[in-house]
Amino acid sequence: MGTEGIIDRYVNFYTDFAFKKLFGTEMNKDLLISFLNALLQGREVVLDVNYLNTEHLGTQEYDRRAVFDVYCKNDKGEVFLVEMQKGEQQFFKDRSIYYSTFAIREQAPRGEWNYELKGVYTIGILNFCFDKEREGNYYHEVKLMDTATKEVFYDKLVFIYLEMPKFTKQENELESLFDKWLYVIRNLAALMERPRVLQEKVFAHLFEAAEIAKFSRVERYEYEESLKAYRDWFSVMATAELRGEERGKEKGLKEGLEKGRIEERLRNARGLKARGVDAEIIAQVTGLSVDDILGL
Repeated sequence: MGTEGIIDRYVNFYTDFAFKKLFGTEMNKDLLISFLNALLQGREVVLDVNYLNTEHLGTQEYDRRAVFDVYCKNDKGEVFLVEMQKGEQQFFKDRSIYYSTFAIREQAPRGEWNYELKGVYTIGILNFCFDKEREGNYYHEVKLMDTATKEVFYDKLVFIYLEMPKFTKQENELESLFDKWLYVIRNLAALMERPRVLQEKVFAHLFEAAEIAKFSRVERYEYEESLKAYRDWFSVMATAELRGEERGKEKGLKEGLEKGRIEERLRNARGLKARGVDAEIIAQVTGLSVDDILGL
């Protein structure tokens, strides 16, 4: 169980091990509570959370399984699904909707019921960007809306997505507790000490819980395995992106060469046509159709 690969002082928040240790364990639930309250910015106040089973099956035997990163209820009975998504998936929005259905269906009690539901919050911390057009907009809050009135139709189902690569604030630019949480999530592994701006008690706990040197031997092994999986994933994604760029360049080069050949044929055809050469002969020489030549 070697740990020779770990040289950072603090864990990488994007690894499965670190995310679940810091946000998904009873001993560190004050960290999750602080993050949720910072995220909700006073609209809801979370006083306590109870962790729920993160593995769920559908209502039928053939239904697909859902495994959540963090799944909990607050003191009001509202449900929070908090997911760390390292890479873009083709249907990641669909996945969020699908996962939220478990939190909705599980509220149905046995016997009679009037269908009243508690709020469900699905929170995605994304290590990728899905909204390429709005560069600075890293926070997205989505609710059901009446398209005619542009008013919220139902406010108990909320999807919040954080595009972490777009959060670029530096230490001296952090203003709110929410800013500080996003800064920590994005930069924790690169830090060697707790920044002065993070003076809140919750961050003292966070940095203590995230310090690799304080892990047990088993925890260090589990973290290294998780870090290796993250690095492997990152390498695969970077390689795929590079190959995609290379294919794009190759395709662009081929398209450019083909376009150049066509333009050259058209120039030759125009020159021959201007000299009064018959269209049939021009077609044989340039490879263009007679109709193309007559249309020049």
